[in-house]
Amino acid sequence: MHRFARRTLVVVALLPLIAAAQVKSQPGTSAASIEGTWAGVLEVGGVPLHIVFHLRKTAVGLTGTMDSPDQGAKGIPMTSVTLAGPTLTIEAGTIRGAFHGTVSEDHDEISGSWQQGGQSFPLVLKPVRDEAALAPKRPQTPLPPFPYRSEDVSYPNPQSGNTLAGALTIPAGGGPFPAVLLISGSGPHDRDETIFGHKPFLVLADFLTRHGIEVLRADKRGVGKSTGNAAATLTDYASDAEAGVAFLRTRKQVDPRRIGLLGHSEGGIVAPMVAAEEPGEIGFLVLLAGPGVPGLDIVVAQTRLIAEASGVPAATAEKNAEEERRILDLVVSEPNSSGLEEKLREELAKDGVAEGRIQGSIQVLTSPSYRDFLSFDPATALRRVRCPVLALAGSKDTQVPAAENLVAIRGALEKGGNHHIETAELPGLNHLFQPATTGAPSEYAQIEETMAPAVLDEIARWILQQQPLATARP
Repeated sequence: MHRFARRTLVVVALLPLIAAAQVKSQPGTSAASIEGTWAGVLEVGGVPLHIVFHLRKTAVGLTGTMDSPDQGAKGIPMTSVTLAGPTLTIEAGTIRGAFHGTVSEDHDEISGSWQQGGQSFPLVLKPVRDEAALAPKRPQTPLPPFPYRSEDVSYPNPQSGNTLAGALTIPAGGGPFPAVLLISGSGPHDRDETIFGHKPFLVLADFLTRHGIEVLRADKRGVGKSTGNAAATLTDYASDAEAGVAFLRTRKQVDPRRIGLLGHSEGGIVAPMVAAEEPGEIGFLVLLAGPGVPGLDIVVAQTRLIAEASGVPAATAEKNAEEERRILDLVVSEPNSSGLEEKLREELAKDGVAEGRIQGSIQVLTSPSYRDFLSFDPATALRRVRCPVLALAGSKDTQVPAAENLVAIRGALEKGGNHHIETAELPGLNHLFQPATTGAPSEYAQIEETMAPAVLDEIARWILQQQPLATARP
C-alpha cells in the first residue's frame, strides 16, 4: 500500500525474517519461572508501540520470538535468550535489536530497556495471562451473516499470463448493478488490503455492496491465491486491473455502462492509467489518497512528514528529506545499473548507513518496480482521463500529503479537459482515512476504526450518482 521512506522511524524494521534462533541459557537458572508471554509498551516520539515476547523453555534453555503488533510484525526470531540470575538478555539479530532487563523477585515484572539503531528506550514487561486480549479491536470488520452474496472468483490476465484470485460481492436483487474494482496500494496486499489487523477493502466492499454496488477485490499478483511475480511495475498492475474490468463485463448482473475503479494510495496511480487507456469504457474513478505528483516527490515528503509526526525536530526532518532527495535523484538520473550501485554505496556510506544495511538498501533502490514508481508522473495519465473523478485525501496523511496532491490531480484533469471532478481534503484523517492524532504510520494499528464512516458514505453516495456511459462494450 505504502512507499515508506528510507528513514521511517519505527522501532522494529519490517525486514525478511531469517534463520532459526540460536538459544542459550546460563546453567542453574530457572527458565521455567519466566516461560510464557510478556508484553510492554515503548514510547517512541510520543507514540506508544506495543512489544510482545513469547518465551519458551526447551531442553537447552530458553528460546523466543517477538511481535510488534502495531507494525504488523509477528514471530520475529530471537537469536539468543540468556538468563543469568535475575538478568534477562534477549537479542534479535535480524532487526539488530536487544532487550536487557531484570526479573522481579515475584516473577511478575521484567524491567529494562530496548536498544536498537543506537537508541535506548525504557521497557517494562508484564506477563500476559490471556493472549487473546492482545488481539487488536477491529469493530468495523464485517461478520456474517451478510445481506448479499459473496463468491470466490478467479480470472486470467491474458497479457501477462498470470491469474488473479479474489472475491466478488453481489447485492441482493437482480440488478444490473454499478460495479467497482478495488486497487490496493504498494506492497504485497491481499484482497482485503490487510494491514496492521485492519481490512480496509473488506470494510469498503461490505459497505458498498450493502448500498447496491457490486465490488470486485483481488489478491495482488504473487500474493494469496493470485499467480505472477510480486515484483511488478505500475504497468503490470494496470494490466491486472484491466483484466479485472474485463471479468466484470462478463457478469450478467453488472451494468457494463457503470463499471468504475477505486484506487488507494499507489492504486490511485494505477486506476487513472487504466482509464486513460480505455476512454469511454471506465464509468468513474475514485482516488483515495492518490498521488498527483511524481513518486520521488512523494517519498521525500514522506521522509519529512513522518519524521515530524514522530516527534523529530523540523530542522532535522528537513535535513533528512534533503538527503533522501539527493539519493533518489541519483536513482532516477543514473541509467547504468552497475554505475548506480557503486554511486549509491558511496552516498549511503556518507549518510552513515551501517555497512550491513547498505546492500539491502541498494537492492530496494535499484529494483525496477521502485525506480518505476520514483520516475512516474501521474499527471501523464490523469490528463487523458475523461470519466468523472472523486479524489479524497486526509489532512493528516503523512504518506501522500493531501493539499499538494489534490491540487496536482485537479490541475492535470482540468488541463486534459476533464471538469467532472470532485476533490476534498478531509480534516483529521490519515492515509488509511482513520481519525488520527499525528498521522504517523505508527498510529495505524492503535486506532480501532478502520475507515471513517463519513468516507464510506461519501464514496457510496458519489458512485450511485454517476450517470451510465452512453455506450460501453458488453
